[in-house]
Amino acid sequence: MKNKLLALALSGLFFSSSHAQFRKYSNEFLNIGAGARGLAMGSSQVASVTDGTAGYWNPAGLANVKDHGNVNLMHAEYFAGIGKYDYASLALPMSGNRRTLGLTALRFAVDDIMNTLFLVEPDGSINYNNIQAFSSADYAFLLSLAQTLEETDNKKVNFGINAKVVHRSVGHFAKAWGFGLDAGLQVITGNWRIGVAARDVTSTFNAWSFSFTEKEKEALYLTNNDIPVKSTEITAPRLILGAARNFRFSNKVSLLAEANFDFTFDGERNTLLSGEPISIDPKFGAELNISNSLYLRGGINNFQQALSDGDTLNKKKVWIYQPSAGAGFRLQNVRIDYAFTNLANQSNPLYTHVFSIQFDLVNNKKKK
Repeated sequence: MKNKLLALALSGLFFSSSHAQFRKYSNEFLNIGAGARGLAMGSSQVASVTDGTAGYWNPAGLANVKDHGNVNLMHAEYFAGIGKYDYASLALPMSGNRRTLGLTALRFAVDDIMNTLFLVEPDGSINYNNIQAFSSADYAFLLSLAQTLEETDNKKVNFGINAKVVHRSVGHFAKAWGFGLDAGLQVITGNWRIGVAARDVTSTFNAWSFSFTEKEKEALYLTNNDIPVKSTEITAPRLILGAARNFRFSNKVSLLAEANFDFTFDGERNTLLSGEPISIDPKFGAELNISNSLYLRGGINNFQQALSDGDTLNKKKVWIYQPSAGAGFRLQNVRIDYAFTNLANQSNPLYTHVFSIQFDLVNNKKKK
């Protein structure tokens, strides 16, 4: 029951802010991540991603998918199973490996939210039969295209772009459709990789529409709730810069280290480098590769200031962060990854186990 009340409270927050034309945390579900590998590395991926998850992290990375396509699948649950997050992607090389097409789908949903709008009858009695369940779900669909712009013996430059469609729904009460564009660049030279991902480069617009029956409008009015009207929600552009280096210790063991810097331009945020109007959120990750079969990963991101524990008079501002760890292994054309990550920071117990799987679409007969 407490879980359902929490979900209902989250739904109430949405309705209270639906009139806003510009929201700092609009489409925030698109910043959760994709694939257990990236989540285990603290979401630092824009420079090093080379598989089908690049459609999410940096579309330029899709140009590294050569010869055969791959499929990525992930499922995760948050808030003790209240929030469910699903991700799927498909990457297909085309034109003799000169270009790669990517398709990505994401869904974040809170199901079984209790609608108590008509719980109390006009005579003051409580009628539990009037409670109905609904879902609040966010969807995103990305169509990606990437290609290699330049390739020499010691340098490779990739470029990619996303066309993004966003759909959000809250029961039958509210629906939104949005559209936006992402672009990315990757430069690979020697052991170094440089990545740039520009999200919502043209700003992403969500057009909301609301549908309430007359009975629902009356109930909202009598309980002093605002009745939402049509509105447009705008997601500001975001720029992510990243650099990664591969350290090779032997023919079978190497270490990839990456740092990303997430630039937002919508005002001061609670980040490590905070300002007006630009804030910067750094992310760091590493992956130990053993024989291209076993992978050990770790990362850290989401640096924030918070009040320390203790009595009110002795509270101080301290820095907190979000750690993550994980592992993966490859067996022929299948890779299974695991991440143990926190939705917020190390000061709370919201850790989640995340599994993802990748299939390389290899024609074994052709390979032989």
